Amino acid sequence: MNGTKGGRGRRIVLWRHGQTAWNLERRFQGSTDIALTDEGLAQARRAARLLAALGPDTIIASDLQRASATAGELSALTRLEVTHDAALRETYAGSWQGLTHEEILARHGEQYTAWKRGEPVRRGGGELETEVADRAAPVVLNHADKLPDNGTLVVVSHGGTIRTTIGRLLGLDAHHWEGLGGLSNCCWSVLGEGARGWRLLEHNAGTLPEPVLGDDD
Repeated sequence: MNGTKGGRGRRIVLWRHGQTAWNLERRFQGSTDIALTDEGLAQARRAARLLAALGPDTIIASDLQRASATAGELSALTRLEVTHDAALRETYAGSWQGLTHEEILARHGEQYTAWKRGEPVRRGGGELETEVADRAAPVVLNHADKLPDNGTLVVVSHGGTIRTTIGRLLGLDAHHWEGLGGLSNCCWSVLGEGARGWRLLEHNAGTLPEPVLGDDD
């Protein structure tokens, strides 16, 4: 899954949606369709001004409204049409959805602990992280393959889906995906095309990527 048509210098920007009321309440959203707050929309507008400077060629997004509205801000600046795809939705987490962090710990503590240990867990009876990657990563790669040389794809999605997609594209074992850490609202990660496939250039960034100057270039 981490293979590329090498040497074309393509870039994938994976951008998490802006703030929602459930984010503020530390309430597990999963595939529940929650809107942005006013602050979330302002975050999307600020981030879109930065990301527009990258000159994206293609924008794809989850069809959930928090991602769709975030993508819309970049679309308005770039005049690019957004392609929405349900495969980019957040992890479906069954009975966990709508619960606060504290409620999950109280009701599903064992399951939560097993998940944090890196075990394959169907949180709330929902999807495995590998199943999320199975649906999301091929969509991202399909659009990346259509980019021109040195082109940029912006993927507007959700924290869990972005993490699993990065893990899959980098060829990491699923047990290690949690080690990538989360993304703050409206922050993004950048994958660049290297000689041996995709590599992580920026993670949880809120500023434009800078060239790596030095021995790791």
